[in-house]
Amino acid sequence: METAVPARPKKLLQKKKETANTATTSKPSPTPSKIEKKKAKESLAETYNEFKIFEGQQYSGMKIGRSHKWSYDKGEWRETKLTPDLWEISYNVIKRRAGHAPEGSGVPVGTEYHWYILAHQNATKLDANDYSIGMTGLKYKLAFKRAGREKWDATPKTQRKRLVKLLNDLIVQLEKEPVPIHFEYKNKEYKGEGIPTPQTCNEINCNELGITLNDENLGIIHCTAKGWKMKNIKDQKFVNAIGNAIALSHQETP
Repeated sequence: METAVPARPKKLLQKKKETANTATTSKPSPTPSKIEKKKAKESLAETYNEFKIFEGQQYSGMKIGRSHKWSYDKGEWRETKLTPDLWEISYNVIKRRAGHAPEGSGVPVGTEYHWYILAHQNATKLDANDYSIGMTGLKYKLAFKRAGREKWDATPKTQRKRLVKLLNDLIVQLEKEPVPIHFEYKNKEYKGEGIPTPQTCNEINCNELGITLNDENLGIIHCTAKGWKMKNIKDQKFVNAIGNAIALSHQETP
């Protein structure tokens, strides 16, 4: 005699099926933050090499307004006095990125640049053999050489023309009346001036100015979409006070 097998209740079968489906589909998915970070990295790598426009000029590489931060190894700075006020300098060192470049971004290994640097260097003697050094200023790209190429993208003659234009632009700004700056911060009076940075001015105003207050050079202030910024001053309220004084000066200028 065959033994009859009792049929399983439909509810039990349905529950078991739902459990099986849940088991196959309940794998943890990446959090939105991880997805967003991945997309941001991919986007940054893609946009680095695409062509961009800045005031009618086409360029590639890092977007205008972004920044690099580097750490320098123990380098060798040499200087030779040529006149009472003029010194020849040379400096050789390896600089290292603070952090890591986004994957897929940047130029190939072997790429070379020729920069021209205009800067303020403030030195304070600490003892017989040591000085504290601070430097703020500008660097301007005169030429660029692709990895594996023998020639630069500009001949020495073209590089000289670029440098002459840069220095002439700087002279024009220096000969103009500077932006007067006068304000009080934390019960201390500050008086000085702002010198517009060449090639950063439009018909209305200048977005970057070299700041001197109470006879001390403080570096360059930047007018950004997020407010006033100075890389070498940590007190943001002080930076805002400088920026507000500049804005007020612009309003008072006819």
